[in-house]
Amino acid sequence: MNRKIAWAVGLAVSAMIAVLLLTASPRVTANEHSSGANAVVTIDNFSFGPQTVTVPVGATVTWTNHDDIPHTVVSTDNVFKSKVRDTDETFSYTFSKAGTYSYFCSVHPKMTGKIVVQ
Repeated sequence: MNRKIAWAVGLAVSAMIAVLLLTASPRVTANEHSSGANAVVTIDNFSFGPQTVTVPVGATVTWTNHDDIPHTVVSTDNVFKSKVRDTDETFSYTFSKAGTYSYFCSVHPKMTGKIVVQ
């Protein structure tokens, strides 16, 4: 009987650790910067998140529209421009020069973001 209880407790503890590891993973919020080689920006609830992303030269940034409404990703200086992206569609751009790239949604111009390439 003690072996069965010990086994059940061990199994329960393992399951709890797995849940904690999955739910406690670090997430980038709208005010944090990403510094990885590539970055992901989510379009959700009429906003880009994170709003500012920092990447190295040569990095690719991918935007994914999670809204039920179409959006675009357009740089203010015409460096990149996506077509209209529907729900779950993506747009990617590889940054080959250092600089700060501000962008917006041409359908909803109050939606803005910034990519800092170092």
